[in-house]
Amino acid sequence: MLRSCCRPLERCFGRRSGDGLFWHMDLKPHASGDFSIAVVQANSSLEDQSQVFTSPSATYVGVYDGHGGPEASRFVNKHLFSYLQKFSTEYGGMSADVIKKAFNATEEDFVHLVKQSLPLRPQIASVGSCCLVGAISDGELFVANLGDSRAVLGRRDLEDPKSTVVAERLSTDHNVSCEEVRKEVESLHPDDSAVVVYCRGVWRIKGIIQVSRSIGDVYLKKPEFNRDPILQQFGNLVPLKRPVLSAEPSIIKRKLKPQDLFLIFASDGLWEHLSDETAVQIVLKNPRAGIAKRLVGAALGEAAKKRELRYADIVKIEKGIRRHFHDDITVIVIYLDHHKGRPTNRKSKQGTPGGITAPVDIFSYNSNEIVENPYD
Repeated sequence: MLRSCCRPLERCFGRRSGDGLFWHMDLKPHASGDFSIAVVQANSSLEDQSQVFTSPSATYVGVYDGHGGPEASRFVNKHLFSYLQKFSTEYGGMSADVIKKAFNATEEDFVHLVKQSLPLRPQIASVGSCCLVGAISDGELFVANLGDSRAVLGRRDLEDPKSTVVAERLSTDHNVSCEEVRKEVESLHPDDSAVVVYCRGVWRIKGIIQVSRSIGDVYLKKPEFNRDPILQQFGNLVPLKRPVLSAEPSIIKRKLKPQDLFLIFASDGLWEHLSDETAVQIVLKNPRAGIAKRLVGAALGEAAKKRELRYADIVKIEKGIRRHFHDDITVIVIYLDHHKGRPTNRKSKQGTPGGITAPVDIFSYNSNEIVENPYD
């Protein structure tokens, strides 16, 4: 049932904007508040995928930032929530173990798909996705991630007499641009001095990739793939003694408190241009409706300034070329109102499970084109 609830509902609830690469949904209810979502495309094919599932008892949030192509993020978008629902039912509720099982099952299924697809699409072995998931159930919040998408909490600081709202990062950036992550990767490969190298202005694992954890990227996790004649012919060989990337998520669990106001889940395309604190202040100081769109717009404005352009110039740039100015950006803002006891008609709206999935490709959606995923 969960899969049917999360089929793309964007034609009913999402909105197009003047930018043909922009899509947003202003505001919808979830079990303990409201949520807003927005996506802007920069790549030739949208590599960001995202979804929100709502029910009377739980809310799931997913942001999947693909790299090397859209196949892995689309696959995660289709399968991960179903596994979360399956395992949470089997084990009597949400837990860190349930989330790990869902991530592992999704990874295993994608690896199996890669093996099946290799003869016709050898490049799929080099496709991967960051994966950021939030789950709210029974007053508890779980945040799990692979890669460098990020979840940030806006909360009141009760120790401050003025009760200011502060930004608290809930996820861990698995990116070797962080010294701590570099040291972690290097400690796992003491016999490989070139496991992390500085090239093209940034730190990269094997000179290829910045993130140290993901779904997919099979050629960096399975040494046997580099012995496959098909992949050898493709020429994307990276000699490995052991995996250099992991699919083990970082997971935090916290009891939601009255001072917790809202959550921002976003791909790294947002955080390249906005700090945690800036994003929280934008959400705090502006109306709820369209808040995710406002955050994306703020990031695009910063991207334009860095290139000495106007916002209006950025939105005229076509997909693919636009990637030189900014990445795909996905933002989901979740407001937390459960502690306020608001007398609303949410119960009737949320009586049955539902949700929204952002368009698979914004350009195609705005052009009324149908995009099929050959790996569904």
